[in-house]
Amino acid sequence: MSILNSIRSQLAPIHPEGYPFVGGFALASLILFWLWSPLGWIGTVLTVWCAYFFRDPPRVTPLREGIVVAPADGRVSRVINAVPPKELMLADRPLPRVSIFMSVFDCHVNRSPVAGRVERIVYHPGKFLNADLDKASEDNERNALVIATGPQRVAVVQIAGLIARRIVSFAKEGQTLAPGERFGMIRFGSRLDVYLPEGTRPLVGEGQFAIAGETVLADLRGAQDARNFRAD
Repeated sequence: MSILNSIRSQLAPIHPEGYPFVGGFALASLILFWLWSPLGWIGTVLTVWCAYFFRDPPRVTPLREGIVVAPADGRVSRVINAVPPKELMLADRPLPRVSIFMSVFDCHVNRSPVAGRVERIVYHPGKFLNADLDKASEDNERNALVIATGPQRVAVVQIAGLIARRIVSFAKEGQTLAPGERFGMIRFGSRLDVYLPEGTRPLVGEGQFAIAGETVLADLRGAQDARNFRAD
């Protein structure tokens, strides 16, 4: 029984957005088995991967006022100051930005980085460049949420990548989000940018792995000093 419980603890539920894809892969696998069994096994492996891709594991989110948490699972690819896209209407000068790159093996359910009200949701059509490139912030298809948290504003931008062709947003303008609450997802590899208020010190380093809804990216209250990092 303990082994069974251990296995269950490693299995995450599938997000409803993934049901059509998992079902499609499973049906294709059955057809491939009928045609030639080795192809069927390949289809089975892809079906398992698809179910893994659309997993939606529970997360434990810190709730202290001012904390900004990661909106996505993945590698922190950039921690820089950058001018936010014009459609965000945040500033025409550089703001602290944390970028998180999601590979096709990361969980792609996106979570709100802060508690607050969604002031604006802006979709911008664009290209499908490698999301790990810095120019993807400006050139790629993207969907942005500007969230008012107290007197400050935090923007989170979903950016499509080479493979991603579908940005999904569950949030609506005027909606109040809790920190770590699910607000969307991107299908098959992509990136999220978080723009922080001017003067905010990011608390993560490039190359660090972030966990959506759990990893603390910054403290808007300035209660923590900027951190140094060492790669091992």
